[in-house]
Order: sequence, then structure tokens, then C-alpha cells
Amino acid sequence: MNKLTDKFLWKSLKEGDLNAFSVLFETYYPELHSYGLKISKDTALTEDTLQDFFMYVYEHRENLSDLDTIAPYLFTSYKRFLFKVMKKNEKTIYTDFSNENFADIQFTAEEVITNQETESFKNKNLSSLLNKLPNRQKEAVYLKYYSGLKATEISEIMGINYQSVVNTLHKAIKSLKEEISIIKLFN
Repeated sequence: MNKLTDKFLWKSLKEGDLNAFSVLFETYYPELHSYGLKISKDTALTEDTLQDFFMYVYEHRENLSDLDTIAPYLFTSYKRFLFKVMKKNEKTIYTDFSNENFADIQFTAEEVITNQETESFKNKNLSSLLNKLPNRQKEAVYLKYYSGLKATEISEIMGINYQSVVNTLHKAIKSLKEEISIIKLFN
């Protein structure tokens, strides 16, 4: 049903339906804003680029490919759009994106506390443990558990195959469990 809805919404957007654009904006803005903030760490830059990105999508709607699912396209395209703007911005903390395929996402304590998936960990140090993960693992964990995306969608966004996503998530969870076990030994 969701794929049919995504397909219909995207088709309507491509035909210039402003209601479809409004639904797209309202549906994906919060998730993309959160993701962009993780990458840029700058609220103003994130908000500006996100609005510019949505305007770009609408203005170029007729040239967009047909999609079955919208989320992977939006996450991937916005990430590229944001990196491009950050590269141009001389105040950015990143200077060379050619070697950087994965966003360096930092987790806040609030996200850890509010996310239902992490309740089983019940550890106040989880945000610092998450931040110790390699960038690729942090991005996969963020997209899976904090943005609610499927492994197939994550593979499109990160530009890696499905099995690599599964392996990356497995390694991240295994590493977190090991770290938590070590912490529990000393508490």
C-alpha cells in the first residue's frame, strides 16, 4: 500500500500537483531535517538547504525519474545537495568530501532516550558508545533505528549493497553489545 501511495504521490508531484508537493514536504521534511542536522551540525544551514532542495525538486519535477519508493531518493539526493553546499561554504568543518562517503553522525542523549528501539539497552552511556562506532556504522544505525528506513532503502542512500547494510548493522549492534557488557562488568 505504501509503495502505491509513494508511486501516486511522486507521479502527482511530477505532474505539478501542489497538494502532492505539500504532502511530500510535510512527510519528509522532519526526517530530512534531522538527517541534515546530523551531517551539517548547523540548524540554519540545514533549514536553508532543505528548503532549497525541495524547491529544486519541484522546479525540476518534470525531469525526475519515476519512483516506487520516495525515501531513498530524497535521503540520497539531499545528502549530496547538502554536501555540495557545505563544500562551497568556507565556514564548513569539512574540507574534503572526496574521501568521505559516509556522514559523521553524532547521537544526542535525547535521541537515545526517546527512541523505543534503544530502550532495551537502558544505558546512559549509549550515546557515547554510538559515537565511537565508525562513520559507516553510525550512518546505517541512524537511518535504520532513528529514521525507520529498511535495509534496501539504506543501501540506496549509502550506495552500498543490501548485504553490506545488513553486515554493517550487525557489526554495529554486536560492538554495542560488547561495549555494554564490558561496562556492566565494572558497574
